[in-house]
Amino acid sequence: MSASFPYHRRIQFAETDMAGIVHFSRYFRFMEEAEHALWRAAGLSIAEPTHGWPRVAAAFDYKRPLRFEDEFDIHIAVDLLTTRSIRYACRIECRGEVVAEGSMTIVCVERTADQTMRAVPIPAAVAALFTPA
Repeated sequence: MSASFPYHRRIQFAETDMAGIVHFSRYFRFMEEAEHALWRAAGLSIAEPTHGWPRVAAAFDYKRPLRFEDEFDIHIAVDLLTTRSIRYACRIECRGEVVAEGSMTIVCVERTADQTMRAVPIPAAVAALFTPA
């Protein structure tokens, strides 16, 4: 999947703060929801039993707030694919306007016998499904 993958959503009341806007931390959850939808669309699950995918970096730049019942689209795309990591680019739009842009980097890991994690190459079958945009 090389193109930006759109994921449509509506803001729920529980996602807003006392000012009636979405708390900044929710944007990271929105990005993660879109990531999981991207993996499902590729026929995969990010919760596979053999590898883990911890987040090692995440960032957002906010342009304007989202409010209760706003409908919005999350566009996520693979921005960079290395031997052991995937970096996503994320854009959130509401009514055709960009409200936030961000990124997230995940690393492929294996759990060792003592339950520690070590970075390993992304399986070829997974890497083949995620082409940078």
